[in-house]
Amino acid sequence: MNFDAYARTAVDLVNAELSELAGLRAVFSDDHEWMRDEVVEKDLAAFRRAQRRLRDVFELGTTGRDADAVTELNALLEAFPVQPRISGHDASDWHMHVTSRGSSVSAEYLAGAVWGLSVWLCEYGSARFGICADERCGNVYLDTSSNNCRRFCSERCATRSHVAAHRARKRAATTLTPA
Repeated sequence: MNFDAYARTAVDLVNAELSELAGLRAVFSDDHEWMRDEVVEKDLAAFRRAQRRLRDVFELGTTGRDADAVTELNALLEAFPVQPRISGHDASDWHMHVTSRGSSVSAEYLAGAVWGLSVWLCEYGSARFGICADERCGNVYLDTSSNNCRRFCSERCATRSHVAAHRARKRAATTLTPA
């Protein structure tokens, strides 16, 4: 099982725009194409609730409140239990899934996301959970840098933030310079 991929599904969900079903469908990668096709309006409420709770996990983790993050993840693991199964089409394609195939889209996706994020916390600690430092963004991310120094969710946000800081310093310097 690729736990990192499951953990990234939690990140994708937290960062998703879930105001309508189309936004939820955009969350599903090509690997989850069947979910995109089968998700229905009633799944949206479950995804929104889980999105808020997973954001809480990131906020708790980034503020060093590991025990609280673990408590919330344990509650989510109870709400979306993992029921592993082997899946595939032939002997060369066997792989693991986290729920039975008859599960709803929300149950399958959320069980994987919560499981992956839980394994990530146990493996790397919540210090590797991040919330983008660009005040206009707020997306969450998993810090995979070698020295745990990542501050932004993407290069785009890092560049935008650094350019804004540079321009602010430049403006401040010109206002302090006598005419």
